[in-house]
Amino acid sequence: MIIAVDGPAASGKGTLARRLADHLGLLYLDTGLIYRAIGWHLLENGFAPGDENAAVEIASTLDLTAIDEVQLRTAGIGEAASIAAANVNVRAAILQYQRRFAEKAPGAVLDGRDIGTIVCPDADHKLFVTASPEVRARRRGRELRLSGTDISDDEVLADLLRRDERDRTRAVAPLKPADDAHLLDTSNLDIEAAFRAAVAIVSGS
Repeated sequence: MIIAVDGPAASGKGTLARRLADHLGLLYLDTGLIYRAIGWHLLENGFAPGDENAAVEIASTLDLTAIDEVQLRTAGIGEAASIAAANVNVRAAILQYQRRFAEKAPGAVLDGRDIGTIVCPDADHKLFVTASPEVRARRRGRELRLSGTDISDDEVLADLLRRDERDRTRAVAPLKPADDAHLLDTSNLDIEAAFRAAVAIVSGS
């Protein structure tokens, strides 16, 4: 079984996808962390996030077993990741890895921006998870402050809106629901309610 979970930043898709994988006994891949790792390596080595040659080189040699999730959950890394993700050659460099991961037994849940449209267009189930920008900003702001980043919800909102625009308008693999995806708006749902809704979609009940 392959389950594609797409949506914008801070919509709740990552938490939901991880819970689904645990519940169903499937593997889990947060594809956004791959792009965050590329963004981190670019900044760490003095490259601009828009340096296409450097980004492709990093994507081609990235050790995906050495990703430090906590280190990558910062606003600056998120911005760099969004810029790098718009690079067609960066996306091509990691596409086959994502597809091979999805094909591993017993199956997998992948979350990202283009799983249902590009990476796994034949996924058994597709969810597009969203929430209002204001709700997403509050969630991400709380997450960043808990990790020690001094940032306001207004600053987070501005960053999210920039990323949304970049993700929706990029030429390759833009952020959009697959035609056959189930839309799940989590604006007014807590984690448990969103999880129950997702399980109902996947189980067909």
